[in-house]
Amino acid sequence: MGTALTRVSVNQLPLRAGSEEAYIRAVNQIPVLSAEDEHELALEYRDQENIDAARQLVLAHLRFVVHIARGYNGYGLPLADLIQEGNIGLMKAVKRFDPDVKVRLVSFAVHWIRAEIHEYILRNWRIVKVATTKAQRKLFFNLRSSKKRLGWLSRDEVNNVAKDLGVKPETVVEMESRLSGQDMAFDPQPEADSDDESVIRSPAAYLTDHRMDPAAQIEADDWDEHQVDSLHSAVETLDERSRDIVQRRWLAEDKTTLQDLADKYGVSAERVRQLEKNAMNKLKAAMAA
Repeated sequence: MGTALTRVSVNQLPLRAGSEEAYIRAVNQIPVLSAEDEHELALEYRDQENIDAARQLVLAHLRFVVHIARGYNGYGLPLADLIQEGNIGLMKAVKRFDPDVKVRLVSFAVHWIRAEIHEYILRNWRIVKVATTKAQRKLFFNLRSSKKRLGWLSRDEVNNVAKDLGVKPETVVEMESRLSGQDMAFDPQPEADSDDESVIRSPAAYLTDHRMDPAAQIEADDWDEHQVDSLHSAVETLDERSRDIVQRRWLAEDKTTLQDLADKYGVSAERVRQLEKNAMNKLKAAMAA
């Protein structure tokens, strides 16, 4: 039982960009399990936790994942990614499959495979999420097949779609608008030989960056230096105890606690806090003058 499958390793089935056809050819060469073999492997995995049996179940059903994933090519996402997500769903299905239920694994796994692919599409189809509520998620995968013609739906068609899918007509209209929109490049590049001023250009083409202006940089540096000098001058106007508190609490790398300063000067921590507050008020007044 399963002698052909035991020679197949998952590592022999790499799925990388550009290797989809080789992967598909490889999985199509794996024999399909008979109902008896499938049931026996499922029992081994469930009752004995035989990981090799689970591996053989997964490998024998990879072709079905490819078949399902190909049905989602219209969303503009890489087929390799869709297959990988579907494979995750297949593995979840194998883990949850009950061999005592009189159904084949492929019938049980379809739900899990589609669920993982749906989640991937909803996360990656657009930069901005197009479906967040349960009703919107239902519409996302059913609206295209529900449309009977190209172009926008009429009011009657909107109502029919809403009735068929059990959602509000307003939700159908909103989702149709979202699906009809297109992502725009954040930094579009117009044609090099285009002189058309109406062509959409990136902000970099018409916004000036003032951050590196030499005059502004010198002015900023002078202001920072002035502030530092003003701070030092203001600190010198404080009495020795207040100056020490400010330096230890605000200017030192290792800040001192109120209690440490209270122990040093033989006063309460609250008194140190009051002295600190008074000193800070004096500094602000001196620097604002």
